Amino acid sequence: MIPVRVAALVGFLAVPAALAGVWTSSAGSRLEQIEADEAKQVKPNTQVATATAANENYCTPQLKKILRRVLQSCGLLSGGSVRGCQPADARTVATMDGDDFNALFRPMKHRGGIVQFEQGKAELDDAGLSLVDDVFSDQRGASYFFVVSRASPEGTVERNRELSKARAEEVMSHLRERFNDPDLDKEVGLLWLGEEFAQLSEEFCRWRRSGGEECDPDHLNRSAFIAWIDCTL
Repeated sequence: MIPVRVAALVGFLAVPAALAGVWTSSAGSRLEQIEADEAKQVKPNTQVATATAANENYCTPQLKKILRRVLQSCGLLSGGSVRGCQPADARTVATMDGDDFNALFRPMKHRGGIVQFEQGKAELDDAGLSLVDDVFSDQRGASYFFVVSRASPEGTVERNRELSKARAEEVMSHLRERFNDPDLDKEVGLLWLGEEFAQLSEEFCRWRRSGGEECDPDHLNRSAFIAWIDCTL
């Protein structure tokens, strides 16, 4: 019986590692295709586009490159069926660490918001519903709406992946019910980061939030960051 139990334990422990390997391999394959597409798009003597009403000053070449990669990986620009990016995908596609990834969104402070959830929950409360409605209604000609959800570090890594995914999907479900937008599937990009990538610091407590006055990293990361992206890609 002991050898049987040991073999079962080894098999059980191998499952998370195998799943992580599959996600990373999948993200890596998509990244190779994206890089190949980017190389085809490069033209000599290309001039940097000037900012327009739908191409704000913060839309740097680096930000546009990351946004394009994320959108393609999530299946929006390519017309694929992928409806979100998992932690391994986001880290691989972004090709940057969490702090640098979060820094890309700092200029969007006045265009976005942070919808906070109760610990271990993925249901939007009244304040969260109101914030989603306010931010989504303020499109102003933007083309893409990002929902980047997270979880605080309590619980297992696997549980927090599931929880952050459920939070992103809860926002998407509300958008479907609340807004009669035929282009919704072409506009909304979902990323669920769990506790593993790009955790928010207390700096983001100064953003518009649906939570109460209390704000620390744990409260802040039980959330979904939402914002229209005013960049022409």
